[in-house]
Amino acid sequence: MGETKKKGYPKGFWVCGTTEIFERLAYYLGRSLILIFVTASVATGGLGLSNAQGATMQSLLTAFAYLGPLLGGVIADRYIGGRYTTPVGMVIVGIGYWCGSIAKSPAMVYVMILCVSVGLGLYKTGALIGRIITDKDQIDSAFSIRYTLVNAGAFVGTFLVGILYKDVFAKNGILGFAPCFKLAAIAMWLGAIWFMLGARYMGEIGKKPFKLEKTAEELEREKEEKANKKEASNEPLTKVEKKRIAAIFLVAGFSVIFWIFWNLAYLPVYYYWTQHMNWVVAGYEVPTTWFDAANSMFCVILGPLTAMLWRKLAARPQGDMSLFKKTGVGIGILGVSYIFFAVLDIARGGAKISVLWLLIFAFLLTLGEMFFSPLGHAFISKYSPSRFLSTMMAVWGIATFISSLLYGPIFAKTFEGGFKFSHVCIGIAVIAFISAVVLFALDKKLSKLVEEDEEA
Repeated sequence: MGETKKKGYPKGFWVCGTTEIFERLAYYLGRSLILIFVTASVATGGLGLSNAQGATMQSLLTAFAYLGPLLGGVIADRYIGGRYTTPVGMVIVGIGYWCGSIAKSPAMVYVMILCVSVGLGLYKTGALIGRIITDKDQIDSAFSIRYTLVNAGAFVGTFLVGILYKDVFAKNGILGFAPCFKLAAIAMWLGAIWFMLGARYMGEIGKKPFKLEKTAEELEREKEEKANKKEASNEPLTKVEKKRIAAIFLVAGFSVIFWIFWNLAYLPVYYYWTQHMNWVVAGYEVPTTWFDAANSMFCVILGPLTAMLWRKLAARPQGDMSLFKKTGVGIGILGVSYIFFAVLDIARGGAKISVLWLLIFAFLLTLGEMFFSPLGHAFISKYSPSRFLSTMMAVWGIATFISSLLYGPIFAKTFEGGFKFSHVCIGIAVIAFISAVVLFALDKKLSKLVEEDEEA
């Protein structure tokens, strides 16, 4: 039997995917910079605020960047097509970063956070990809490729920001915060132009609100309902649709657990391992922010590889592995990364070890992320009712919002709570392993929520 020729991704997918590079470059540049900018002395161009204030501002930027899409989701689902809201949102985000470049007080930083949150709420490339990719067997790999493009932008932003603000743009003792924020703004505006120029490759997708752009499955069901003299457009949610929405919320719940532990893993790098590792490699002191860049680099590398894996799994006679199992694998790998932290701490015996060990940790952290994060949007694109597509996408962001608010206090109660470092890591790993086992044990029941046929 001859092999079926692989179908490529539509041009519209690549337009949306490459637009992500501009947006993530700007976001991670701004997110990394805000913590340094607000705490740097006024004499060096900063605001001279406390570390606590800087951490609060960064957490708010992170959290509300994921909450904004809920309101924006309602707009794109019901009133204005995602093709139009996306460039408008990017322009608003750019205005926000420009406000950061002229900030002389905390008030203007909060204006930046507001603009970024509102603008990202209107940014709907993920939902658009969910309608551009019509082959369900292709969608997991498509979102993995998208994740690679996202992290290409993130890598550039996190790698360059440390060099730019303290070396390239620094003059006469004034650090280059303002030019960096302006660079983030320009990246967003260029991305908006790129998206608008490429929108012609999307056909009619995104011109209407998502509730009016139904999938083939929904159109077929609507046809059957009309044949039975039902008015599908006025029908409430079907039994299957309700179950699928429930499944989305369930997966989002596990997402909260994942992202709390994922974000929590960064803090020991900055607060524990900076004291217990040797950060000088070949005579050069490695910037702490390059750990973020390592994560993005591994995402870029692993994105195409995981996309190939999803394609191979989807081609099996028994079909693809369910998202619930993939989620379980991702959380399980995250647990392994914490075990690695514990082993490092025990094995060093009080001595400092090379910072290069963090590359292994970053790889494990990223591998777990690749099994989990990109597939959430793919899952929602497959199973969300069209009239709630963008809103259901926002549910995924709300899970990240919740985790962003929680991981800081959890860090204070655990790693900073007087417990032994290795014991905290092992405790987190145990919770991660239990979550993975639960997902595998309940896989069949959970899968029925999305795969079960509508009863007559």
